[in-house]
Amino acid sequence: MAGVMQPANFSDICDVPELNSENYKIWKERILLHLGCMDIDYAIRKDEPHIDEISTQVEIALYEQWECSNSLSVMFIKTKISAGIRGSVEQHYNVKALLKAIDEQFETSDKALASTLIMKCSSMRLTCVRGVHEHIMKM
Repeated sequence: MAGVMQPANFSDICDVPELNSENYKIWKERILLHLGCMDIDYAIRKDEPHIDEISTQVEIALYEQWECSNSLSVMFIKTKISAGIRGSVEQHYNVKALLKAIDEQFETSDKALASTLIMKCSSMRLTCVRGVHEHIMKM
């Protein structure tokens, strides 16, 4: 039947690689997409609701929705982090706090790498007689 669109395979759209030291940006995009497609990103979009003994049924239902979303999101994210990185990120039971800790881990790594590259580039000197072209290519 021509012109009929086939439903997209979810695993093709939302394939989430395991987080390693080189793929943070694509990993985070895919994590957020996957959680959104699975409709479990509520805890990322909303703050944790507070309930007490005078809370209404609606407030309790919103809390239960948030709690389920938070729990599933944390578990899924942890399964998509390599063991080496998982050990260097603090344990969190709140998905927003977990994502923030991962962001900080990689922000620090990016800044350290940028600083190292800047120092390396600025201290590089033309030392051989091969020419400026080769020197520029090394840079």
